[in-house]
Amino acid sequence: MPGSWIVVAVAALLGFFVGAVNPATIIATTRHADLRQGSGNPGATNVGRVLGVRWGVVVGLLDVLKGLVPTMLALWLVDRSTAYAVGLACVLGHVLSPFLRGRGGKGVATSMGAILAVFPLFALGMLLVFGLMLWRTRWVAGSSLTAAGLLVLYAGLAPTGGLVGLPEPVTAGRLWGICIALLVIVRHHGNIRAWVHRRLA
Repeated sequence: MPGSWIVVAVAALLGFFVGAVNPATIIATTRHADLRQGSGNPGATNVGRVLGVRWGVVVGLLDVLKGLVPTMLALWLVDRSTAYAVGLACVLGHVLSPFLRGRGGKGVATSMGAILAVFPLFALGMLLVFGLMLWRTRWVAGSSLTAAGLLVLYAGLAPTGGLVGLPEPVTAGRLWGICIALLVIVRHHGNIRAWVHRRLA
């Protein structure tokens, strides 16, 4: 049965607070590390810089799971529209975490988890693009922006049914994908400015 607006709202609120839990900060605290070192961002990449690659991978996987699990549960237990709301809420919770006074991470891994729940094949394609870019450039932010840009293009240009892979209207799915991607891009505004500055210098 489709979820009522109350079910959607409650599910999205729960998703927001799940997303707001920040594994990077928790692990850094238990390891007596200061994430203000490196880039200062409370995310997997900076944990990798401060605590080592192993801990960065752990944080990245946890961030993926906190987008994947709530969104998948919403998809299984309620409907696709509720899953869209929950997935977006998880990402918003991550980037605007009230536990970190609104200064959360950039949302890449959590977005990937949410996308994996509703568009698994496309998520794997995005992950492949991210991996290839990272291998070529060694630049995590640039690889993330490339994958997000791919999502915007696909959501905007894919033939009907392509994004979802099901015989149903895809308008909501397209808008959701674009919102997720634009949120990730906006959160990388500092990286974009730095890249432009370097190119113009």
